[in-house]
Amino acid sequence: MPTLNLKVAPLQNPERYHALAAALTTLTADILGKRPEVTAVFIDDLPRARWCVGGRPVQGATAQLEIAITAGTNTDAEKAQFIEAAFRELQRQLAPDGGFEVASYVTVRELPATDWGYGGQTQRARQLARATA
Repeated sequence: MPTLNLKVAPLQNPERYHALAAALTTLTADILGKRPEVTAVFIDDLPRARWCVGGRPVQGATAQLEIAITAGTNTDAEKAQFIEAAFRELQRQLAPDGGFEVASYVTVRELPATDWGYGGQTQRARQLARATA
């Protein structure tokens, strides 16, 4: 049940947002083994003038992606593979002809299973229910 928060600049069209959400959901399932039906992608966009790197507005397309997953559910290698693949996908979709800002970030944030969940139930409660089933 990961959540992905994506910020992009410059502004995009609705079809691009849908394509980004679909691609990131697929990567999350394929690389991290997460269930697509409970993967949520939130996308915010900013004009270039409101995104600065090195104290200056960015010149090219840029992105910042943060994915939240349950701590201990993925290996370091899987997380590294996801970071690389997500960066490449963002670059492919947002700057296919080049000009993608190198200072575009992908962050994997791990949360304790007791600290989050969906449908009113923590991930830890789900783990315990599976263990006793």
